[in-house]
Amino acid sequence: VQLQACGGGLVQAGGSLRLSCAASGRTFSNYAMGWFRQAPGKERQFVAAIRLTNTYYASSVKGRFTISRDNAKRAVSLQINSLKPEDTAVYFCAAAPITAIQSLLMTITSYDYWGQGTQVTVSS
Repeated sequence: VQLQACGGGLVQAGGSLRLSCAASGRTFSNYAMGWFRQAPGKERQFVAAIRLTNTYYASSVKGRFTISRDNAKRAVSLQINSLKPEDTAVYFCAAAPITAIQSLLMTITSYDYWGQGTQVTVSS
């Protein structure tokens, strides 16, 4: 699976962005999809995941971020609202086997394929 993320940018605190990730290659519906982010000098961390119709979020983003997927378009999106400066990071989309359970979807090593990342910068 090849993944291409886009939609990042520079926004003011309180603003919104919608990140998108387009997939090509293998059957998209066979994969759970996740979003991770990596701030400068920090480890990559889990943000959100979607498996079938189930969604999972990191506690730091729950209520502000919404992950969704469109299997027909082979795409996964991340709607980010009420942005905070601490949301500044490179955001990566990734694909994991559809069999991965919830706890595994929060783990970087569960994901087999990664996009190149898109930068989100939030100014205060």
